[in-house]
Amino acid sequence: MPGSAAGGDSMPALIVPGIGNSGPQHWQTLWERQHPAWQRVQQRDWEHPVCEEWVRRLDEAIGLLTMPPVLIAHSLGCLVVAHWAHRSSAPVRAAFLVAVPDPDGAFFPAAAEGFQSVPTTTFQFPSLVVASSDDSFGSVAHAKRCAAGWGSSLVEIGAAGHINADSGLGDWPVGRALLDDLLKSL
Repeated sequence: MPGSAAGGDSMPALIVPGIGNSGPQHWQTLWERQHPAWQRVQQRDWEHPVCEEWVRRLDEAIGLLTMPPVLIAHSLGCLVVAHWAHRSSAPVRAAFLVAVPDPDGAFFPAAAEGFQSVPTTTFQFPSLVVASSDDSFGSVAHAKRCAAGWGSSLVEIGAAGHINADSGLGDWPVGRALLDDLLKSL
């Protein structure tokens, strides 16, 4: 995204993947490749997430930066951001939250521990929730409830599955435009 609001290295960004760590064809990974200064929040165990541990790793990653970052989260990563924001007052520039899963949903990963109570604390930073009408991990209604609680804007993008590599989005230009719009509004 050279020349765009999200491009360049002046604004740090943290990629916050969900379970499985967003593989090589996931838009988060493709965006990270385009921006070598952007960093992925690394987790000890990508297949058996523990909320406390994942939140702590996000907090540590934010603490290592010299400027407030943009958080670019997908799926379970969105819940990590919500739990982190509920506990921390560290500065964040904005959060881009894609495909918020519903911990009470039928397809929520049984291996995920401690994510069941989703905080609805209003974020102290601008944020955008992006939802798909046919996401088996979280409904648009759930995304609306989360966005309302967090004080986030919400964009519904139609039928795009879980908005991941399986959705066939490639580097997801629509998402890049949504992120750019969020950052231009800051």
